[in-house]
Amino acid sequence: MKMLHRLILVSFVLLIYQDVFLAQDKIVELRGHWKFSIGDDMERKKPEYDDSNWEVVKVPSSWEDEGFHGYNGYAWYRKSFVMPSKAKGKNLILLLGRIDDTDEVYFNNTLIGFSGSFPPNYSSTYNVWRQYPIPEELIKYDSNNLIAVRVYDSQLVGGIVEGDIGIFEIPYFDINLSGIWKFRTSDNPLWSRDNFDDSKWDKIFVPGYWEYQGFKEHDGYAWYRLEFFVPEKLKGKKLLLVAGKIDDFDETYINGELIGTTGQINNPPKRWNNQKDYDKERVYGIPEGLLRFGTMNTIAIRVYDGYRFGGIYQGPVSILTDDNYSKYYRKSRSGKSTNFWKEFWDRIFN
Repeated sequence: MKMLHRLILVSFVLLIYQDVFLAQDKIVELRGHWKFSIGDDMERKKPEYDDSNWEVVKVPSSWEDEGFHGYNGYAWYRKSFVMPSKAKGKNLILLLGRIDDTDEVYFNNTLIGFSGSFPPNYSSTYNVWRQYPIPEELIKYDSNNLIAVRVYDSQLVGGIVEGDIGIFEIPYFDINLSGIWKFRTSDNPLWSRDNFDDSKWDKIFVPGYWEYQGFKEHDGYAWYRLEFFVPEKLKGKKLLLVAGKIDDFDETYINGELIGTTGQINNPPKRWNNQKDYDKERVYGIPEGLLRFGTMNTIAIRVYDGYRFGGIYQGPVSILTDDNYSKYYRKSRSGKSTNFWKEFWDRIFN
């Protein structure tokens, strides 16, 4: 059944993480030997957890190829490494390739990203290439850091199965907004407000389809919200919000003020929209005087999806100066994926 589901799904699902080619310098090589243990225990995400008796497996590779034939269920990977001081001040992203089926990723005991959802509301993301931004405040430079990956596989092969695994620098992004956001289905204009209390909302990873994250078959309205810090060094510069690709329509607010919209979000068409708004990268200018420098700000994105997959599904999601946006634009139009199989499937199905 899982194989049938995959064959049907792959015919129209985008391999959504297309900005991997923007990752230039590899800061830390993570291919090779990792600690591994089947089963599930949330204590395993902690750096001080004793994994001395765990198995050692090769990453990337399915765990079946590492001796765990026929195993389906939970398992954990752990990797300790030193982050060099040359990485200070850089936008860093953890690339974990393709994980079969779902995962949660912890950096020094803090959740930095997830794909899919675990039982009982299981949803597979076997076909999604993982890339998770690493918040700088979590990093210990010239010292040991710990990555812990919780994985669930339902059947067939499982684990961190393929990809160029490592920590990379992504240039040009002055404020990287990818990561864990607040999320709620339904619609309410109050949710655009700067001071709205979203503490009881669900969490969702951006970018990524919401169907892959526990909101299967949801069509209609939903909202995303995120608090983010704007450094003083950006004061006086012209700034742009790149909000990625959104399926289907959006209204985007910063600190309660509408800065851009794409598509007929207030009067969605009853028939399929042939304008392909879902395939348009959102780039909105941020009005001068709107951002608060040296403190926290709020972004809220109202989304309407009318058919199949929905949400902020493809990055980058970032705030850039106009100069860095020009560099990013040139790079994104000239760049090529370095992963043969990812490029192969993109060409076949896109």
